[in-house]
Amino acid sequence: MNVNHVTHAMTAVSTKNKIAIIGAGPVGISAARALKLKDIAYDQFEADAALGGNWRHGVYTTAHIISSRKTTEFPDYPMPADYPDFPSAAQMLEYLTDYAKHYGLIEQITFNTRVEHVGPAKDNLWELRLNNDESRFYEGVIICNGHHWQRRWPDYGGKFTGEFIHSKDFQQPEQLNGKRVLVIGGGNSSCDIVAEAARVGASAHLSLRRGYWFLPKTFYGVPTAELLTTGMPVWLQRIYISVLLKIVVGDYRQYGLMKPDHKIFEHHPTINTELLHYLKHGKIVPHPDVKNFDGGVVEFVDGVKEEFDLVVCGTGFEVSIPFLDPEIVEIDGPVVKAQWGMVAPRHRQLYIYGWAQARYGFGPLLTPASELLADLILLQRHLAHPLGAVLNRMKQPLPDSHLLDPMAVLKQLKRARKLLWVLPLVDKYLMAHEDF
Repeated sequence: MNVNHVTHAMTAVSTKNKIAIIGAGPVGISAARALKLKDIAYDQFEADAALGGNWRHGVYTTAHIISSRKTTEFPDYPMPADYPDFPSAAQMLEYLTDYAKHYGLIEQITFNTRVEHVGPAKDNLWELRLNNDESRFYEGVIICNGHHWQRRWPDYGGKFTGEFIHSKDFQQPEQLNGKRVLVIGGGNSSCDIVAEAARVGASAHLSLRRGYWFLPKTFYGVPTAELLTTGMPVWLQRIYISVLLKIVVGDYRQYGLMKPDHKIFEHHPTINTELLHYLKHGKIVPHPDVKNFDGGVVEFVDGVKEEFDLVVCGTGFEVSIPFLDPEIVEIDGPVVKAQWGMVAPRHRQLYIYGWAQARYGFGPLLTPASELLADLILLQRHLAHPLGAVLNRMKQPLPDSHLLDPMAVLKQLKRARKLLWVLPLVDKYLMAHEDF
């Protein structure tokens, strides 16, 4: 038995007056900035060797953002003026690093450290077990582990004997060189990858199980995301975008695609200009859903069979918190059942942050949301009951979707801030009615 290992495994550090932040992607560093501004002591843990989250380890080298510089930058720290409307992955990573340096956040991050378990401990503390066998005890935890890491795989009959990867495993165009490529899925990554295959592959095919909304990255020179930063309601946004699409794109069936089976914004639209371009040039061949695999041959539901060297599954990701007991916070498909989108419903000082997906970039939403989060942490210190219980008594609903309308979220954040003064009153009511 390794005595040194046993001694190390018993190591426990008490940091009961601190908050632990798990993850140092855009959400994590935004939360860290807010806590620092409010003088809330914290430690931050990142499993990777450096910050950036998905922009460091989850995107391909040729990726560019699909929102825009203006709808992605943090309002308190604009992107460099010489950045294009659609910055590259490298530029995004540089920007996030500069942001963390500007606010002095990097020295608070413990890199190469994975959190293996989070659970309640005595004295209203939370225990974190790390991958170095160390346990730490914190007043609270902010979980920002992201939602672009646990791959979702399709389930088809048969077996494909060629190369079979997930879109997250695609890193550079060289992986497609000279190959007969099939991409499954109609999301943003799928369309980027199939466009790359149209350039460098022997052939490029795209399989869709339903009709999607495909939007160009710009309309009359303006990034599409910036057309949605007004106060117009969603129904009016739909009419506006539909009219633009009829003028600029026309009927998707003229491109060999299916008609969308849902309204715009009921699912995230795919923002990609190259897909329609390559479809019209015959460089991308569209197909319906896959029926089954047979060696290197793929049969589609319309009976067509094609042979491929590489299948890329752009089939999305599961929302998962593997280090947290699922009974603590319910996850229903892609939806985390957290009050105000971040507050654990039954436990003190536990926050699940950054799991939802907004229609455009992160910065304009994260800054006010993180500032609200910091204020909730301070407020919880003065409440007898968990915030979630107080919010539940106020009949604040749990989320029923992971899709966010950015303008609606900004309004919700303002309403939440206006309600903060009510929370101590409700807490006192609960104290007087403990049997409620």
